Amino acid sequence: MAESFNTKQKANDEKGADVRATNILAARAVADTVRTSLGPKGMDKMIQDPKGEVIISNDGATILQQMKLSHPTAKMMAELSKAQDVEAGDGTTSVVVIAGALLGAAERLLSKGIHPQTITEAFLMAAEKADEVLQEMSVPVDLSNRDQLLQSATTSLNSKVVSQNSDLLAPIAVDAVLKVIDPATATNVDLSDIRLVKKIGGTADDTELVEGLVLTQKISKVAGGPRRVENAKVGLIQFCLSAPKTDMESNIQVRDYSQMDRLLREERTIIAKMVKQIAKTGCNVLLVQKSILRDATTDLSLDFCAKAKILVVRDVERDDIEFISRILGVEPVASIDHFTADKLANAGLVCEEAVGSEGSIVRFTGLSSGPSQGGCVSVLVRASNQLLLDETERSIHDALCVVRSLVKRKALIPGGAAPEMEVSQKLATWARTIGGIPAVCIEQYAQALELVPYTLAENAGLQPVEIVTKLRAAHAQGDKFAGINVKKGCITNIYEEKVVQPLLVSSSSMKMATETVRMILKIDDIVIRGEPGVSTGAAAA
Repeated sequence: MAESFNTKQKANDEKGADVRATNILAARAVADTVRTSLGPKGMDKMIQDPKGEVIISNDGATILQQMKLSHPTAKMMAELSKAQDVEAGDGTTSVVVIAGALLGAAERLLSKGIHPQTITEAFLMAAEKADEVLQEMSVPVDLSNRDQLLQSATTSLNSKVVSQNSDLLAPIAVDAVLKVIDPATATNVDLSDIRLVKKIGGTADDTELVEGLVLTQKISKVAGGPRRVENAKVGLIQFCLSAPKTDMESNIQVRDYSQMDRLLREERTIIAKMVKQIAKTGCNVLLVQKSILRDATTDLSLDFCAKAKILVVRDVERDDIEFISRILGVEPVASIDHFTADKLANAGLVCEEAVGSEGSIVRFTGLSSGPSQGGCVSVLVRASNQLLLDETERSIHDALCVVRSLVKRKALIPGGAAPEMEVSQKLATWARTIGGIPAVCIEQYAQALELVPYTLAENAGLQPVEIVTKLRAAHAQGDKFAGINVKKGCITNIYEEKVVQPLLVSSSSMKMATETVRMILKIDDIVIRGEPGVSTGAAAA
């Protein structure tokens, strides 16, 4: 009896080891895929979807989001990158690379016969100590010091496809955030207050921060209405400027011309009455929400609006309504009966601007500032093609997130793999004071973090072994700001080179990577769930 129990126990242990090995292999395969895109000299990935559409990016979260992953552990790595994107907005590649390195360390420890629970507990201790080390090496940030914010935003943009435009895009990101917060009291930034408007044509140099609102919809020119309005009174409607329809699908048979004439006359009367009521409030710019049930506007209603000298912008997306109402201080109106003068907003100038050969934009300037504007800004993003336009938008979003990270946790740390090497050195020293099996696990954790500087040097075409050895020696001598300068190809004081990043990015990436690795190590079996009501022939004890 005891012999059969031992045999069963051994079989379960072997099964658990096999499941762990498979999980680690799948997760490390994902980490190795994005490893080459780490750092300012990282490579870009071209992703093609089944429809043939292409995305070019080196943003870890975007790459993993677009990859078709089937293994559940591989999906966990994609979720890890997404979680880092939500929390810090940057470091989405680093977090996956660190998780892959820690899994490699865990694999070596498991092969020595150390129990997974011992490893996970030691890794947790190491992660807590790492956070303390990062806190000690950080430099406090004053949000009123624009230069410090600019340095971190520039560092983030330097690893993107649009790195050559970082001098232009970084100030846009910093100024956009500073306009929507009060630097003295802010503890977070709501990025929904900053609207990125994409318009193809021009180059990334044409990207600008707009003091007002920009819409990519076109002004209706059907009936020759105005295209430029000064001292505008803006209305935002969510109802249709067209003849009403019945709730049920119905067909009307018209037997003679008098009936047809009566039908058209009624339609004209209804629309004329609506436009007259709108014009009576003093409204001279009308934004109309897109409708899927029936036409939001008709040629007849546009003709009446043109005669009343009302500028009409059609097809405003439902998702944009909240932002537009906040930035303009206008109240969306869902019924013509509630359309009154107090629902309107004021704007100094509303005009249509041609942007190259690729159409036009509608620009609202001279908005009434104050609480009604709600501290919102628009950024007009330009690029020569759709691929570059999408990547420029993603890069600006990352830069905005970096500035938000500094608002959340007001501290900077050097970049260039300096934090990872400093943590690695301090953990290795700390492990010697602990002793026992946990010390071995913490040493492996510290060693695993060296993969980040190794990868950074490798991607920059440097000699990784030589560079990492020099970096380790510099940190061992107490130079905590020593980092890899990929432009000069040597080890320098990276803080003086103004290569900095928010403390939140590094601390959150180490914390999240450790949590994910601990979760993967604790899995010792994968059970496939059957269809509801169908017996699988086996029960999990």
